[in-house]
Amino acid sequence: MGLFSKDIKTLDDLFVHQLQDVYYAEQQILSALPKMIEKATAPELKQGLQSHLTETEEHVRRVEQVFEMHGATKKAVKCPAINGIIEEANDVAGDVDDKQVLDAAIVASAQAVEHYEIARYGTLVAWAKQLGRADCAAVLEKTLKEEHAADKKLSGLAEGGVNRKAA
Repeated sequence: MGLFSKDIKTLDDLFVHQLQDVYYAEQQILSALPKMIEKATAPELKQGLQSHLTETEEHVRRVEQVFEMHGATKKAVKCPAINGIIEEANDVAGDVDDKQVLDAAIVASAQAVEHYEIARYGTLVAWAKQLGRADCAAVLEKTLKEEHAADKKLSGLAEGGVNRKAA
């Protein structure tokens, strides 16, 4: 089912498709985070990424819960956007020799992922409410709040020393 495919006829169809998209994205993030953790050198960055890995596992469970609550089949659909963000993060990290600059690049890449997730979860929450699914919206809102908090923590790391050390 493509974003503008004939299979999407209603807001409900679009909601389920977006849920499948974010399910795929969360799975890709689960795969990418350990590599970022391994490359990071700043202890507080490693710790923050490790914490987010644990949160991401919970995000996957919540998406699965929303599939069930909504009566939709649990399925992931390929998400070219998250693939591109992760590919770019890997490319940049592979090009940086200076470990402090690498940490700044990792923070920037992690924030790109967070911003993508914030956009997707924000949309899903709005659509769930529009569809009269306050129950689904409440579950998705938990993840949205955690994504905002993760982004704020990453900004704090960047502004609190990672970027200064890279300079």
